[in-house]
Amino acid sequence: MLFLTPLAVTAYVIYAIFLFLDNLIPVPIPGIGILMVLGLITFIGYLASLFFTGRVFEWFERGLVRIPLVNLLYTSIKDLMGAFVGEKKKFSAPVIVQVSENLSRLGFITQEDLSIIGEPELIAVYFPHSYNVSGNVFLVPRDKVKPLQGVKSTDVMKFMVSGGVSSLK
Repeated sequence: MLFLTPLAVTAYVIYAIFLFLDNLIPVPIPGIGILMVLGLITFIGYLASLFFTGRVFEWFERGLVRIPLVNLLYTSIKDLMGAFVGEKKKFSAPVIVQVSENLSRLGFITQEDLSIIGEPELIAVYFPHSYNVSGNVFLVPRDKVKPLQGVKSTDVMKFMVSGGVSSLK
């Protein structure tokens, strides 16, 4: 069970994602739809990186952020995606925060400077929930935060999301 269950769930999730992506563009040959989707994503990314078309994408994005509900959804999703990929990854600084005398929590620094809200002595630390895709952000005194040395942020995230079951390599 310890070997088969994770293997079966992983295989099923990959299969379900494959089917979903393959069916986005209905083509009678299995697998061609996913290749077309990946090709389209790559092509749009390439266009967005070009000087001339990059300006068109910026203009389109400025229009999107002017629409009230779309602004909230779009910018939140864009910021979340940017936290994991891109040039400004946010979950790259794992820390241990002393919550009380006998209790500490693992987290990730997401903002070093909170002077904009009048709290220069505080930093923002994200604490993911175990077995979930959510978490909390706490503003904590800088002296209560200790950077973790010698561990990768991906291993710390896996450790926290697994409820402490995964090992810190």
